[in-house]
Amino acid sequence: MKMRTLGRNGPTVSALGLGCMGMSDFYGPADRTESIATLHSALEAGVTLLDTGDFYGMGHNELLIREALAGLPPSRSDAAIISVKFGALRDPAGGWHGYDSRPAAVRNFVAYSLQRLGVDHIDIYRPARLDPQVPIEETIGAIADLVKEGYVRQIGLSELGAASIRRAASVHPISDLQIEYSLVSRGIEEAILPTCRSLGIGVTAYGVLSRGLISGHWQAGAKTNDFRAVSPRFQGANVAHNLALVEALRVTAEQRSVTVAQLAIAWVAAQGADIVPLVGARKRDRLAEALGSVDLELSADDLAAIERTVPKGAVAGERYASAQMSQLDSEKGAG
Repeated sequence: MKMRTLGRNGPTVSALGLGCMGMSDFYGPADRTESIATLHSALEAGVTLLDTGDFYGMGHNELLIREALAGLPPSRSDAAIISVKFGALRDPAGGWHGYDSRPAAVRNFVAYSLQRLGVDHIDIYRPARLDPQVPIEETIGAIADLVKEGYVRQIGLSELGAASIRRAASVHPISDLQIEYSLVSRGIEEAILPTCRSLGIGVTAYGVLSRGLISGHWQAGAKTNDFRAVSPRFQGANVAHNLALVEALRVTAEQRSVTVAQLAIAWVAAQGADIVPLVGARKRDRLAEALGSVDLELSADDLAAIERTVPKGAVAGERYASAQMSQLDSEKGAG
């Protein structure tokens, strides 16, 4: 497994990370046995970065990771670097009720995560979104106190705009920004990515396959009961337009004897050594496909061909529904 360092002062992690969200939430029922087997396969393949959130399945995801790690020898489980997002408020029906990033709430959230994960520290801890009621400096300051106390090793960010990133970094060194980045989600390139690079902050890129849209597996007319049912990119004329882009990309992939998913993941990784793609594989076969992207080196000609096939801005539809887009600090101007 190739390795990359998150930011100027962050940890060294595998060049591909595993996003564990879908094993507990948002994509319909998941097979627990297969999820644990996928986690084991990832760690055995050298994947060290596991990304979760305390609100994924209301704690289910953290407990799942704990169970998976408990079934491995210490030499393997100790290699895992766990990244945890916090702050989202849920209800028993799975609804959403905003965010809470007050210092007291930060300490409460981390206490529960430590217990569910069965660890004495969290490797990377990050607010899931900007809490509009709490200055980011206060939230980061609270996590910085946890770093001093040994409960957290590194501080990360998620979906922040350039101005908020700078404010956060003024309080404590930041390892990485977790944000959506893919061939069809390139909004970070204008201001956010340059800001991260100027501050020595790495990027962990989620949504590299745009929720499966550009995986090469999604089919026209496919029905879903998960959150993609309201995702703009999967609606009506949008999905037809977007799948046409995927089919054009498939031609380029076949010329390299790789899959569309592998090409799309490799494109993200090729945008800089400071970027680590996160893949949300829930099954071992999808994980194996994603792992095939790690050794895929894209030439300048390959990158130019991909750019011609899927130019910036070519996708139809926003990456989230309008209500969710309005909550993203990363979407509120260049900052």
